[in-house]
Amino acid sequence: MRQPSAQPNPSTPPFNAPAARRLRAALGMGPEHVAYGMRASYGMPYVTPDLVAAWERGIACPDNPELTALAGVLWCSPGELIGRPRTLREHRVAREIAPEDVAHALGMDLSGYLRMEESGEWRGNERQSAALARVLELPLPDFVTVTGREKKLAELLHSAVTTRWQAYVRPVTKLAPLDRTVLEDVLQELHQDYQGHMAATLSWGGGSSDASESGQDFIGRIVENFWTAVENRTG
Repeated sequence: MRQPSAQPNPSTPPFNAPAARRLRAALGMGPEHVAYGMRASYGMPYVTPDLVAAWERGIACPDNPELTALAGVLWCSPGELIGRPRTLREHRVAREIAPEDVAHALGMDLSGYLRMEESGEWRGNERQSAALARVLELPLPDFVTVTGREKKLAELLHSAVTTRWQAYVRPVTKLAPLDRTVLEDVLQELHQDYQGHMAATLSWGGGSSDASESGQDFIGRIVENFWTAVENRTG
């Protein structure tokens, strides 16, 4: 009998355990009903109510075939059982798009595309990047992450808030194409916020260690702070 894994398989999408539990309850089903449906309709004789409960508690994670079967029993799409996608592959699975279709849309051979999914390293050109964003319906923050631009974005934002933010409008635009006015407002805001965090360390007696740590924390979450500021202006 197959034993549930105590740790999620890194090759599977992030499983949304609360969503699975919520969908099951909405249908008036117990874990035993879900297990029976997966055994009877999807040929998975090892699925027990305990395994279903383990998935819902987040102590085990269904693999891809199990996720598809679970979605079928719960009358939902696999995407509804997936947490926020993080990788190229997770975004594709969440959209329920075959890798062949993505490769075709990008003008790539399938093997080359799959190698990028497996390695987690995007190597497409600008045209292919634009096609990827379109076919997977990627919001800009996810597009930046999936195409491996987040680290560079963090470096630029770090420089922007610690020096002259005006010099980084164009470089940031190349990584995250935004309206120039929005981007200027966001960079100015982040610069002012960071300087506010650090001002106390330069004031009477050198300020406090708490102020210094606050500035370091702000820098550590600079990308998150950036997207939050963008959303506040465009949402």
